[in-house]
Amino acid sequence: MRIGIDVGGTNTDAVLMDGRRVVAWAKRPTTRPVEDGIIAAMTAVIGDSSVATSAIQAVMIGTTHFTNAFVEGRGLLKVGVIRLASPSGEALPPMIGWPKALRQAVEGQTFMLPGGYEFDGRTIAEFDEDQVRQSARKIHRAGLEAVAITSVFAPINAAMEERAAAIVREECPGAKITLSSSIGRIGLLERENAAIMNASLAAMAGEVVQSFRDALREMRIRAPFYVSQNDGTLMSAKYAEVLPILTFGSGPTNSLRGAAFLTGCRDAIVIDVGGTTSDVGVLINGFPRESTASVDIGGVRTNFRMPDVLAIGLGGGTRVHLDPSLYSADVLSDDDFSIGPDSMGYRLLSDSYLFGGGTLTMSDVAVAAGLATFGDPSRVPALSDAVKAAVMGRARRMIEDGIDRMKTAAGDVPVVVVGGGGFLLHEKPRGASELSQPEHASVANAIGAAIGQVSGELDRVISYAGGVRERALNDIRALVMELAVAAGASPATVEVIDVEEVALNYLPGQSVRVRARAVGDLKFS
Repeated sequence: MRIGIDVGGTNTDAVLMDGRRVVAWAKRPTTRPVEDGIIAAMTAVIGDSSVATSAIQAVMIGTTHFTNAFVEGRGLLKVGVIRLASPSGEALPPMIGWPKALRQAVEGQTFMLPGGYEFDGRTIAEFDEDQVRQSARKIHRAGLEAVAITSVFAPINAAMEERAAAIVREECPGAKITLSSSIGRIGLLERENAAIMNASLAAMAGEVVQSFRDALREMRIRAPFYVSQNDGTLMSAKYAEVLPILTFGSGPTNSLRGAAFLTGCRDAIVIDVGGTTSDVGVLINGFPRESTASVDIGGVRTNFRMPDVLAIGLGGGTRVHLDPSLYSADVLSDDDFSIGPDSMGYRLLSDSYLFGGGTLTMSDVAVAAGLATFGDPSRVPALSDAVKAAVMGRARRMIEDGIDRMKTAAGDVPVVVVGGGGFLLHEKPRGASELSQPEHASVANAIGAAIGQVSGELDRVISYAGGVRERALNDIRALVMELAVAAGASPATVEVIDVEEVALNYLPGQSVRVRARAVGDLKFS
């Protein structure tokens, strides 16, 4: 027995699962602090199932808490940045291109020091221990609690980053240190950005994970808990405290994995219609398609693993901007109204017409149109058929445009709709070969968390010179499977699900960049 929880901007969803069977589920408003909503959702599923808390083997939690905090610039630490890339890597300083407000919230002190490697591991410049130690002392005197360390081609050879981290630990006791090699991929600036972002969240990560522990303790659940990662797999709570950035895309990822579980679809487009946005993603072999380009988060470019998801400003809590004088209009033009992108979020339960407020939302229109039944429909102002048709038609076209943007080939594709706002898509959209809305679709995100597996990932530049391709790939496969087992996967269930090769023709020696990923079921102790 395990519990899956997804903490969204509007609702906190929970499911209790026995193997592959959904025993109970619940949806509760997300609260501030978040642990109150988690406790309410867990109390509901345990109460509905009458299962003893001692029978629960694990709890899996997905959260957008860290993403929202970074984008909003809330609760972030100032970061000391050490870049080991001089003299070649000084043209563009750290945090270049960051939005002004975020940079002011995060920027502490920056040090550009000698170091780094070539793509094949050769040293660019020798590591200077004295300069690193002097920089660490300045960071300590400045009172900075978080440090990000980056080196050129660190994913290939992390030795210099690790040596610098050891010195920083000596000079800055208690500092939270993030190494870029533990997060990002080959590109220096994007990987450095990710390391700085992660370091800025260090204090909050500890507080949030502890709040999850407190919630479980209050529920007298002694099972271990795990946190959902961006790639649809799990990491331990202790790992989440160290690398909170790896949770950034876990919300839509959980929904995609839940959709695959509920429908059996391995390849499809999934639309998760929530309270604030509709997230459009792509399933490939049962897992979310990863973004191959740099990902922009709050205006900052990064290159760590993230799902390829298109967020549309359409959800159950999205505001419909329409003058009340037009509620009964016989004809409504496109210029007469707009949908979103602002949303009521968790305030839907107080500010929408359905719940006694005075703001017109997509939920109000859908209920008035007979597409859903909740709240108090009598509180919704009388809307003409023309208004209902125009608003729902606009919503459908927004989703159809999203499907078209996410497809990589011509022709119709299967489409799966999940999420609490799934009622907004009530008929097959253009571009869909079929439309599925499975049972328990409204809590697919929590189901995706509950069924989460454990993964290992590698990103390497290697040489195929001398006809060693097959041997090199076999070594990569074996190593990435070992990483998955080390992360907590049951060895018998581990499989390599993705190997990507990109020839680097601008480098000598038949150089190839290889990315590989393996997944396996969580091993219960």
